[in-house]
Amino acid sequence: MTKKYFGTDGIRGAVNSKNINGDMFFKFGLATGTYFKTEKKKKQIAIIAKDTRLSGYSLEPALVSGLTSAGMHVYTLGPLPTNGLAMLTKTMKANMGIMITASHNPYHDNGLKLFGPDGLKLSNKIEKKIETLIDQKIEKSLSKPKKLGRVKRLETANKDYIKILKSNLPKDFNLRGLRIVIDCANGAGYRAGPELLKSLGAKVFSIGTNPNGLNINKNCGSTFPNKIRLAVKKYKAHIGISLDGDADRIIMCDEKGTVIDGDQIIAAIAMRWKRKKMLRGGVVGTLMSNYGLEKFFKLHNIKFLRSNVGDRFVKEKMQKNNFNLGGEQSGHIILGKFATTGDGLLVALEVLFSLRKGKKASNFFNTFKKTPQILENIDVKDKSIIKNINIKNSIKLAEKLIKGQGRILVRSSGTESKIRVMGESDNSRLLQKCLKIILKKIK
Repeated sequence: MTKKYFGTDGIRGAVNSKNINGDMFFKFGLATGTYFKTEKKKKQIAIIAKDTRLSGYSLEPALVSGLTSAGMHVYTLGPLPTNGLAMLTKTMKANMGIMITASHNPYHDNGLKLFGPDGLKLSNKIEKKIETLIDQKIEKSLSKPKKLGRVKRLETANKDYIKILKSNLPKDFNLRGLRIVIDCANGAGYRAGPELLKSLGAKVFSIGTNPNGLNINKNCGSTFPNKIRLAVKKYKAHIGISLDGDADRIIMCDEKGTVIDGDQIIAAIAMRWKRKKMLRGGVVGTLMSNYGLEKFFKLHNIKFLRSNVGDRFVKEKMQKNNFNLGGEQSGHIILGKFATTGDGLLVALEVLFSLRKGKKASNFFNTFKKTPQILENIDVKDKSIIKNINIKNSIKLAEKLIKGQGRILVRSSGTESKIRVMGESDNSRLLQKCLKIILKKIK
C-alpha cells in the first residue's frame, strides 16, 4: 500500500521542505483532528508532546491551529519521551496523541508520530484515510466558530510519566549504591531520565541534558555509543544508559565499557522472563536482528519471528501472535507487559530491576555470541534505485554466494534518503566479497 506522506514511523523530513513546514502541519492537524473526532465523547481531546528541536517552536503552533480548527481541545505537554505521550494518551482518555519529533535524526529534520486512543501507533489503513483528508479541500473540515477547540499547557507531563513508570515496580525498589551514567541525547528525555533515576536513589551522572535546539543527537545518544562508553569508564559507573532524541530507543554499556545493543538487551530480558515464566509466546525481532540472536533463541526453545523494520511492525506482529516481547537491534524495545511502543527508560528500569541483587551488568548481558554483521548506509537521491535490474541481479548473486553461511539484506530507509545494505556471516572474506558486489552497483 503506497502512502503519500507517512513512512515506516510517522511523517519525517527536512524542516521547511515539502512536508515539514507550517502549512503542512496545519493540514496534518486538521486532517487528524477530523478523523479522530467522535460524537460519543463530550470533549474532543488531542495531546501534543515534542522533542527539543528548534523547529518545534514553529511547527507546534501550526499543528495546534489545525487541530483546534477541526474542533479538538488541545493539551501541549512540552518535551516528553514518545512513550510518555503514548501512556498519557491512554490515561487522559484523549482521542489521539501526536509526538513532534524526528527521533534519532539530526536537528534539521523533524516530523510526527501519531497515536490512537489506545496508545498504539496508527495502522496503514488509518494512515491512508488521514492522507485522503489531508488532500481534500480545507473548507470541508473546518469547524464553525462556536465549535473551535481550546488550548491548554500541561506542566506536569514528565512527573505523570515518571509516576506511571514507577508504578510497575515494587514500592520498596531502589537504586541506592548504584552509579549510573545516562546520555539523553539532548532530546526529549533530558528531564525525565535523570529525575527518574535520582528519585530511586541512584548516583546519576548526566550527559546530553543541555538542549539548545540544534544539538539533539549531535555526537551523543544511542547513535553515538562511544560517548556513554567513555563516560562509564570515567565515572566508574555500574552501567550506562543511552537514549535517542525522543527516548524510545536505548543502547546500554556494562561496567567494563562494553556497548550493549538492542539485540543483546532483548536476549537478556527474554531469558530472565522465561525463567520467571513471564515470557508469553516468544520474541519478535526484525529483518535487521542479528543471526546469532535467532540461533540463540532456537537453542533455548524460544520462538523467534522477524517483522519488517520499524517498531510499529514489531508491535503488530507481537499482537498477531500474542507475544509480549519484541524489538530492534537499534534499541527500539517493546515490553508488551507494560507499554504499547518502544521506551528507553522503561527498558532501563527492567534491566536495573534485574541487577538489584548485586549482579553485574556484564554477567546479565553475557547471553549470546553475535554473528559478525556489516551495515553500509548509502546516500541516494532516489530510493527507487533499489528496483534497478542491475542492482537486483547483484543482490541475487550475493545471496547465492553466501547461502548457508550467512545472509544479505538490502532495503531502502523508511525515514532517510538512504539505501541500507546489511550482511552477516562468520566467513568475513566471503561477507566482504558479497557486499562489494552490491555496493559497487549502487554507488
